[in-house]
Amino acid sequence: MIQSAPFGHAPDGSPLSLYTLTNVQGMEVRITNYGGIVTHILAPDRDGRLGNVTLGFDTAAEYFGRSPYFGALIGRCGNRIARGRFTLDGVEHQLSVNDGANHLHGGEQGFDKVVWEATVEGEALVLRYRSPDGEQGYPGNLDVQATYTLGDDGALTVDLRATTDRATPVNLTHHAYFNLAGGGTVNDHEMWIDAPHYTPVDEGLIPTGELAPVAGTAFDFREPRAIGEAVYDHNFALTPGVGMRRAVRVREARSGRQLEVLTHQPGIQFYSGNFLDGSLGFPHRSGFCLEPQHFPDAPNKPHFPSVILRPGEVYRNTLAFRFSRY
Repeated sequence: MIQSAPFGHAPDGSPLSLYTLTNVQGMEVRITNYGGIVTHILAPDRDGRLGNVTLGFDTAAEYFGRSPYFGALIGRCGNRIARGRFTLDGVEHQLSVNDGANHLHGGEQGFDKVVWEATVEGEALVLRYRSPDGEQGYPGNLDVQATYTLGDDGALTVDLRATTDRATPVNLTHHAYFNLAGGGTVNDHEMWIDAPHYTPVDEGLIPTGELAPVAGTAFDFREPRAIGEAVYDHNFALTPGVGMRRAVRVREARSGRQLEVLTHQPGIQFYSGNFLDGSLGFPHRSGFCLEPQHFPDAPNKPHFPSVILRPGEVYRNTLAFRFSRY
């Protein structure tokens, strides 16, 4: 069941709505058409008590200009592009830079900061947005659709699709911050990642181009380990597979909550909340992000899986966050 309610106005005056999805478990997910942001995920603990397991705000205005991508849709290109530049079909393109000298998560006005057209279609919330040619420096008109569903199995599924009229990089993802305890730090959360390699980064968090083995490093999550053992903001190269597969499992012992991330993407960015500093009401490392996507800076790394979408093709990224108890 999906219900809607007013959620204030965007900076340009456009009315916003908040949509609430529920399932038979009593789970509740709230999503606004501003940035496709998931503001709340209420999931049961081992005793059946509901708690909010994602970081976010209660009002739309709190997201304007100050949110570190809490719960948002990310595009056109998630993650970082070095110097905001890339060459495509012999033409160099300059994107907006918003992370030092680099381009991050679609630029200064990424998909997280636009008002999406929303419709309820059965048990699905469907958001649509046309990104015009030249927006943030990207070539081509890009038509994007994001479909949210909440299954009775506890899975919040986000299906992202896009088409273009001109070749352009596309690397969409979702940027929820999770805390399965519902508060405190996430340092004691136990994580497993099905990834034999990761992409090392330079001081600007741009991949060096190397695909390094995780064996013998703090990046080896093939055996579960605590998030707090190290600092993470890295792309993990997942074990190759066909179709949707489980890439990550996270457990929190006190609540008994478990999160599984399912994806068909080649990588997943794991961020351990390093830049949270309490200024927004969320302490240091009080949330973590798991962002299924292609590799960072792929437009400048031809040996990475390609993120170039061309006319006549359909981009698709389906990701699922499945909550349960153990």
